[in-house]
Amino acid sequence: MSNYVISCCSTADLTQEHFDKRDIHYICFHFLLDNVSYPDDLGKSIPFEEFYQKMTDGSDTKTSQVNADEFIEYFRPFLEQGQDILHLTLSSGISGVYNSACIARDMLSEEFPDRKIYVIDSLAASSGYGLLMDAIADKRDEGMDIDTLYQWTNENLLSLNHWFFSTDLTFFIRGGRISKSAGTIGNLLNICPLMNVNSEGKLIVREKIRTKRKVIKEIVAKMEETARDGLDYDGKCYISHSACYEDAKAVADLIEERFPKLNGKVEIYSIGTVIGSHTGPGTVALFFWGKEREM
Repeated sequence: MSNYVISCCSTADLTQEHFDKRDIHYICFHFLLDNVSYPDDLGKSIPFEEFYQKMTDGSDTKTSQVNADEFIEYFRPFLEQGQDILHLTLSSGISGVYNSACIARDMLSEEFPDRKIYVIDSLAASSGYGLLMDAIADKRDEGMDIDTLYQWTNENLLSLNHWFFSTDLTFFIRGGRISKSAGTIGNLLNICPLMNVNSEGKLIVREKIRTKRKVIKEIVAKMEETARDGLDYDGKCYISHSACYEDAKAVADLIEERFPKLNGKVEIYSIGTVIGSHTGPGTVALFFWGKEREM
């Protein structure tokens, strides 16, 4: 058994069962729904379907990251048990949580000088962040020590590719990620922006594609272009979605048809309440290992 724990934030958007099975620990972000506070607890407090329906009906949502005090309270029991910690945070390109975790690390390092506390900015989000954690769990289970795993993670995290599209720009407009005029026209013309996460962990619009049918084909084409070994890709593939399972399944079916050497079926998860508060319903995200991300 390893003498360290691997850990992440709830925004890795996997299921409780998956985290438990892989022995991955996590700490919850928070969100407000109509001014009522909830933990981002993988859909336990509010089922994802109910959450996205409330957004569609006009409910107001706000999110808050984990603060330094919460990290201290979360990390301390592991350290008291004599375990080291490797924690990955949600991308600094979309959240300030990395800084909070670093503050907690620095404070606890004084209290536990014999323990190792590694904090890494994942530069990842949603189930792409989850796919990275899954690979880290593989390395741990193979016997990799925490120092080597820390180095491996930093050297490989940018090879985790993120591609997204959305069929509803309402919440991207509300969050300021797309201008109101561009978003309104886009909705009228059925434009589905194709986005990815760049090397700084920021969400970037790469193409504006008209109609859902075309963007589904294009996101799979992006995987063909950038996946490790192209159509011979033999790694895992995750998809997450916000209340649009049929769209996610359409992408998964195309991928399983085009990539016969996949490591298992495409795994489909829900975009959680924190990431979903910013995307709203109608977003599909695709994650796989491939070419190193660029600006």
